[in-house]
Amino acid sequence: MSFALQGSLLDLAEESSFGAVGDGLERTVLTDGAWVDVRRGWLRGADPLLEALLRDVPWHAERRRMYDSVVDVPRLTKFYAADEALPHPLLVEARERLSDHYEPELGERFATAGLCCYRDGRDSVAWHGDRVGRSREEDTMVAILSLGSPRPLLLRPRDGGATALRLPLGHGDLVVMGGSCQRTWDHAIPKTTQAVGPRVSVQLRVLGVR
Repeated sequence: MSFALQGSLLDLAEESSFGAVGDGLERTVLTDGAWVDVRRGWLRGADPLLEALLRDVPWHAERRRMYDSVVDVPRLTKFYAADEALPHPLLVEARERLSDHYEPELGERFATAGLCCYRDGRDSVAWHGDRVGRSREEDTMVAILSLGSPRPLLLRPRDGGATALRLPLGHGDLVVMGGSCQRTWDHAIPKTTQAVGPRVSVQLRVLGVR
């Protein structure tokens, strides 16, 4: 599978390196015990990681039943369970750095990784919360490393209504949704008619949460 990348336009750092998670971390407190942390430019020199994931991950195109038909899921995916090797050492480093930072608040370490590939502006994810497993009833955290073309992450209360928060996520940015966020809020990546390149989202979760 090939993707049209303009790497030099994404990140000018010569080597890939993570900054300290807490440097420049901004927390937005939402309702009902939910919150969102954003750390801009957490991974510097992210082009090689993006290129490697696009090339080496065995991306899967899912199909799902919707009403009376079966439709293509508008993105590619790959899930890595806790006992599976991650496809790049930088993802292992990201998981350990985030675990070290958030374990005192979370009470456990990140264990699994779900990857999504948004090939262009036609790919998206609809409003949802990660409520499969323990997160249906318990507070948790989902940490997302965004790579590639900028796309906005939208959030709104679970009971619907207008978008309450719009977070533009760029190349190397980190966002962490915590507290009750998965139970009481929904999030989405909308389609866009703008000419955008591929984006990879790396979602780190604890055991028993999807």
